[in-house]
Amino acid sequence: MERTIATTTPYTIGAAPFRPGDEPDFGGAFVHQPGDFYRPDPLTCTTSDTKELAAGLVRVLNDGGEAIGEWNPNLDDETLIQGLEFMMRLRIFDDRMMKMQRTGKLSFYMRSFGEEAIAIAQTMALQEQDWLFPSYRQPGAQFVRGRDMVSMICHCIGNTEDNVRGRQMPVHYTWREGRFISISSPVGTQFSQAVGVAMASAYKGDDEVCISWLGDGTSAQGDYHYALNFASTFKPPVILNVVNNQWAISTHASLATGGHTFAERGLAYDIPSIRVDGNDFLALYSVTKWARERASAGLGATHIEVYTYRAGAHSSSDDPSAYRPNDEFKCWPGGDPVERLRQHLVTRGVWNDEKNHDLEKKIDDEVMTAYKKACEFGDLASGPFPPASTIFTEVYETVPWHVQEQREELGK
Repeated sequence: MERTIATTTPYTIGAAPFRPGDEPDFGGAFVHQPGDFYRPDPLTCTTSDTKELAAGLVRVLNDGGEAIGEWNPNLDDETLIQGLEFMMRLRIFDDRMMKMQRTGKLSFYMRSFGEEAIAIAQTMALQEQDWLFPSYRQPGAQFVRGRDMVSMICHCIGNTEDNVRGRQMPVHYTWREGRFISISSPVGTQFSQAVGVAMASAYKGDDEVCISWLGDGTSAQGDYHYALNFASTFKPPVILNVVNNQWAISTHASLATGGHTFAERGLAYDIPSIRVDGNDFLALYSVTKWARERASAGLGATHIEVYTYRAGAHSSSDDPSAYRPNDEFKCWPGGDPVERLRQHLVTRGVWNDEKNHDLEKKIDDEVMTAYKKACEFGDLASGPFPPASTIFTEVYETVPWHVQEQREELGK
């Protein structure tokens, strides 16, 4: 779509930088390097103190796998290896589930390919009592909280052990024990919900921080602005992440904002805002830890732009070759989040190819074992599935008369 402005210069609104057939080139390495930005005191920091952080890009890992600068969280080897294992688990789990979808064993699936560090690093930086309000590319948070893969697969299949009894689409997980709130297909609602629960926690005096994620495209919706307005006014303990992965299904991020960065939007709401490299595990962990410290101290929200790239398709129903070059993700300056953390561990002298291979094999075996176990409770082809009567259960504490009449008509 083209318009003509006063100078008669044509410009294209929301144009993607590259289309199928183009040779993608993001310009090489990021301009901002690890160590470029100072780390303000989270307990005294004002919104104006974060202007450079919102316009720049907080990074910790350099291209050589070294951790540099004030934002380095100085994590121990055990924590870093655990983070790598969670990311590898998510990637291998996703790959297996996609293969099962392609062979008719699952109806629908969405991968987190290229974005594995986001939910995993950020959830690891939180406390167990904190609430997670995810979008559909944060299933890795469940691994951090200890959810069993069998339970996750049962939900994807929709069998009798699906913990939401078939009420949600596959990969629209919810898990009360892990404080992982239900994913919703009408995206964006989770931001307002997170702010509301954070306000309730503050009123009760509980040390509970809420975190939520939505995509660059979703940030163009009203829910995003409603949440920021309430967060600015009531100062609840909440962390609001815009995951700028460049694509909202088939529309480019440039269609969602006319500004320089998504992070800078938060400044107008008087919310401290930071832009962080979403493929840098250490930077994500550090920025989230910083935001949680502010929230826990009663200082209100932090607004974060997670700058990353969606390496895979939007979902199993999407063909990205229709709107972008097939190899575009290989040119992304942020690289591969899993490889970057692995390289850092190698640089520290605590990881090698043999350990990596052994861990891959171990996780793949665990995923296949979990899938076989899940199928014992029913599979997509033959069931058994949750009975029809479950549409009347687990909704009302006291069943209304008209719902009870419907249930009786069903004969259940």
